[in-house]
Amino acid sequence: MRHIPRFIKTRRGALVLAAIAAALLVEAGVALSGASPLGHSRGVAVRLPQNQVLAGKGSQKVIVGHAFAHYRTAALRTIKPAPYTWRAEHEALRNPLLPATAHPVKDPVVQRTMGPTTVPDPILNFDGITFPGVTCNCAPPDTNGEVGSTQYVQIVNQGFQVFNKDTGASELGPLSIASVWPSGICRTSAFGDPVVLYDQLADRWLISQFAGAGVPTDECIALSDTEDATGTWHAWGFHLGTDFFDYPKIGVWPDGYYMSENVFNSSGTAFLGTQPFAFERDAMLAGEANPAMITFRQPPWFTPAADPFLPADVDGSTPPPAGAPNPFVVEGITDTTTWPVYRFHVDWGTPANSTFTAADPVHPAAFTALCPTTRSCVPQQGVGDRLDALADRGMFRNAYRNFGDHEALVGNISVLTNGVAGIRWWEMTDVTSGTPSFVQQSTYQPDTTWRWMGSVAMDQSGDMALGFSASSSAIHPAVRYTGRLASDPANQMQQEVTLFQGAGSQTDTVSRWGDYSDMTVDPVDDCTFWYTQEYYQTTSSFNWSTRVASIRFPGCR
Repeated sequence: MRHIPRFIKTRRGALVLAAIAAALLVEAGVALSGASPLGHSRGVAVRLPQNQVLAGKGSQKVIVGHAFAHYRTAALRTIKPAPYTWRAEHEALRNPLLPATAHPVKDPVVQRTMGPTTVPDPILNFDGITFPGVTCNCAPPDTNGEVGSTQYVQIVNQGFQVFNKDTGASELGPLSIASVWPSGICRTSAFGDPVVLYDQLADRWLISQFAGAGVPTDECIALSDTEDATGTWHAWGFHLGTDFFDYPKIGVWPDGYYMSENVFNSSGTAFLGTQPFAFERDAMLAGEANPAMITFRQPPWFTPAADPFLPADVDGSTPPPAGAPNPFVVEGITDTTTWPVYRFHVDWGTPANSTFTAADPVHPAAFTALCPTTRSCVPQQGVGDRLDALADRGMFRNAYRNFGDHEALVGNISVLTNGVAGIRWWEMTDVTSGTPSFVQQSTYQPDTTWRWMGSVAMDQSGDMALGFSASSSAIHPAVRYTGRLASDPANQMQQEVTLFQGAGSQTDTVSRWGDYSDMTVDPVDDCTFWYTQEYYQTTSSFNWSTRVASIRFPGCR
């Protein structure tokens, strides 16, 4: 029996977020070796009253909540995995996620000729987690991953695996994400949409996925105790409200872990808006039982007419300026001429002083929205089934870097150019203060192949790497990447490299092809890029594979 992958994406009324204002009582630090089948310490979840709505600055209402559950794990390398249970993910219809129609325009920044070919070949290039994953048995995998001090962690629906970053050898897993939670909704009713991050400011790992009884109403977040992802972790559950909270995307920032969620009604038929969240990083790093959560829910961003946004995620060893807000950038297809930039300032001491305010918007070069009325879009070789371009939002991550004399934020979105999909990538500056502006922006679309679902990052020298999926009626979906040196002419990528050519096309999964891929940068040398993406080994349904690779420009210092 076939089931559609993923999680219902929903929108629902305009109710003010109801969640918990409180905590879990934990018998902290005690790892049970026999009584618990997982070797977890035991915790008692206490759900207290709904989130508190505070009078904030100006007309903003600040919503404050706390974790409702907290657990301390034994070392993951010693625990018994969560038992396998077949579970289909569900996904609401993507359209109308953001009601929009294509307004064809000429793309003034499309790149037609390639720069000098100095993009390096991969250093490591190996398979990651493959279908059926761990406990999901679903499609798509929603592949992402992150590189740490000694390891690479890949995460998919609904499992993760730890690899040695020098050899590519597996050190743990694949393990169910739910294994980190010994009980409760994060154990029994987790749906996926996972994220893994490496907090290089603290040398800790973060993994997350959403959960809920029927629809995703909670976010499950876990943080490692050390730089070793196979060791001990703290794990929490946060209740976000009673709507359907979808597409969680998280970024590391010095004063918090920041997240965006697309919010729907519980039936998955109405989009309500995008909601920003901040989680109390210092309390989580300290392993406290009830770290706080701060959020806002009001226009102009929390409306059905608004486009989604993503938070910034820090790369490099230099943090943002002291006290700098986290910039949330809208990459919109409803309004393709104006992209708002919001700044989330959180005050954990006096939550009512927290703000989520608009900076001056940026104005992207003209582009045409890709596939705004259908998710059956991208062609493949040998089959009539087309793939979802997921072009109604910016792609994960918005990668931030502080160079000292200037800051850079890079991101991308899939657009339509000359009848095929291309990657509109961009670099912004002055995103935490002053007037945000584009440093460069361009659409990578050199031929008639469709390129989509990209991820871009920048190394410490200012070089960039951009990974993506590529497909057409003449080729099966492939994993490719391109890049540019900081010294290259502005707005130009070099000749691409095929990281891995898939040998099959995807059929009969209602066109779903992931929510994201992920390009990250090694926190130790700050030069080596790591990329992960999905592909198919044979033409089939529900039979995906994933790939992981590392690359480095030789001149990076």
